[in-house]
This record gives sequence, C-alpha cells and structure tokens, in this order.
Amino acid sequence: MVALSVVELLKEKIRQEGRVISDDVLKVDSFLNHQIDPVLMLKVGEEFARRFAGSAITKVLTVEASGIAVALMTGLSLKVPVVFAKKKQPSTMDGETYCGRVRSYTKEEVIDIVVAGSYLGPEDRVLIIDDFLASGEAARGLLKIITQAGATLVGVGTVIEKVFQTGGEALRDQGIRVESLVQIGSLAGGQIEFLN
Repeated sequence: MVALSVVELLKEKIRQEGRVISDDVLKVDSFLNHQIDPVLMLKVGEEFARRFAGSAITKVLTVEASGIAVALMTGLSLKVPVVFAKKKQPSTMDGETYCGRVRSYTKEEVIDIVVAGSYLGPEDRVLIIDDFLASGEAARGLLKIITQAGATLVGVGTVIEKVFQTGGEALRDQGIRVESLVQIGSLAGGQIEFLN
C-alpha cells in the first residue's frame, strides 16, 4: 500500500470535511483553522520544510490565529523560531515595533498587525506561512513588516490557495516564490475544483 502524499491527504480531508459556504468561501475549520489535526499539520510543516530546504530560513512568520498551527509545525521541521503578528498591540510590547495593515475578507474588517522589533531584524531570512492564500492581504501585511525590519523574504507557503482570487498571482508577479500545497480553481455551485 502506497502512502498518500501530504497534498493528497489534504485534498481528501477537504473533500470529506470541507464545506463550501459560497463561491468564495471554503470552511475547513474541522482540521485546519479552528479544530486542528496535529498529525496532518506536522506533515504539512514537513512538506514546507522540504520545499524550502536550502533557503537558510531563520524565522517563520504568520498572522494570529489561523496560521499559527501550520507555522509552528513548519518552524519545528525547520528548527527555527516562529513569530506571529498580533492583531492588537499588547501593553507589554514596548520598544520598536513593525506594523502592517490587513483586510480580512471573511471577517469584513481592516486590522493592524504588529510584531515586536526584537523578534525580526536585518539578519533574518523569513518564510511566511499561512492557512489560506486568497486576495493576498495577509501576505502583503506581513511583507510590510519584513521590509520595516530590513529582513529578507524567502517565500510564502500556504496550505490552500484559492487561485481564482488572484492574491497568489499578484505575489508571483512581484517575483515572490509562492508554494501552495492545494490549489483550488473554483468553488462555484458548491463544487470544489482542484487545480493540482
């Protein structure tokens, strides 16, 4: 019996447990971004580590909260620290900070995200990891933070890319390496169309 690749495992999970909410929204909160399947997330982290091997990554960066599980498993596999941008600056965060602005499509709000300056610097080579890539808003907000820190972006890894929402295309057009484990071409009519 041949073991399924992480991509095939993810697609099977999406087929079994994913729910199409609209032509733009896929709900996968039973295993990815509310309840988390840690065994699957470890495999996801190992796959990102494999894809970005040799990139001399020093930090994994994500936005709270949905990206944290995937980023943590990626950081574990790469053996590097994980930094997550906070959606509200706590009173305990003092000193220099780096900020980005993100529009959440599903929550229909614009938020400022922040990272303490002590956790990112010019010496860092950063891999952005997130659960979804749709419009690319989260990645753009994190990119602003990386630029403010003087750090180097290695690439963006995402578990699910909704290709029809063009965020990935826009990042690739800027010369940014984007690795998507599962690419979805359409959710029209309640049907999930996988591209890979």
